[in-house]
Amino acid sequence: MSLSEDPDLQPFLFGLFLSMYLVTVLGNLLIILAVTNDSHLHTPMYFFLCNLSFVDICFISTTVPKMTLNMRTHSEVITCVGCLTQMSLFILFLVMDDMLLTAMAYDRYVAICHPLHYPVIMKPCFCVFLILVSYFISFVGSQMHNLIILQCTYFNSIEISNFFCHPSQVLSISCSDAFTKNIVTYFVGAIFGFLPVSGIVFSYCKIFSSIMKISSSGGQYKVFSTCGSHLTVVCLFYGTGIWEYLGSAVAHSSSNGIMATLMYTVITPMLNPFIYSLRNRDFVSALKRVYRKTV
Repeated sequence: MSLSEDPDLQPFLFGLFLSMYLVTVLGNLLIILAVTNDSHLHTPMYFFLCNLSFVDICFISTTVPKMTLNMRTHSEVITCVGCLTQMSLFILFLVMDDMLLTAMAYDRYVAICHPLHYPVIMKPCFCVFLILVSYFISFVGSQMHNLIILQCTYFNSIEISNFFCHPSQVLSISCSDAFTKNIVTYFVGAIFGFLPVSGIVFSYCKIFSSIMKISSSGGQYKVFSTCGSHLTVVCLFYGTGIWEYLGSAVAHSSSNGIMATLMYTVITPMLNPFIYSLRNRDFVSALKRVYRKTV
């Protein structure tokens, strides 16, 4: 489905989303470059951030290039195989984002609530293990969704009310059994939504409890500033997801769903580099050192 039926708007939208895509890729590549080339950033927090930047690049690349190509060619057609591939990759990187945000919340919990045990708990091998587990869970989630859809009614020559093959809408179209659709929706929501969010909420409850025990306001601000960026990204990511769910459930308007989808598929990955680098002296210093090395 096109973002706008007005042909005069197509060149503007093409330039807008192409620019946003390039900014997202460049910003996240800068984070990866800084983390990999500066030894001062070889810590668990920046290791997870580096992986999050890579996933964000892949996440936005599953939807925006196809969307801009459609605008350029004035075509909104995608093959069945292309749709399933796009949907599979979308779920893979969406769940990976989910898992990484949870791992980063755990990292902040250990760093603030158990600082003396932090080097022992967050060893490099354990961090790599968390990343591998996240990729495995993401892969299982995406393939499970594909297998369920392939077991349902075959779909062809249908219209999806979004700018890409959104998993929930493809499931609604392809699966005529409402009971199966509801079971899949609630199961996926519980495993890949409720459990990670519960882990993040638990971590931040413990973090806030530890911060409140600090007597000085300056000390409280200093400790909280180490997880402020992550908390902002979590609120942005899950807030837009909840907005999409509530908007589609209450208003039944495709335009509301598309706007919410744009927020967490395009806007959030673009803003992440700015959120994490803003007022982060370590990261800014690392970029300066990398720049001096290249010059």
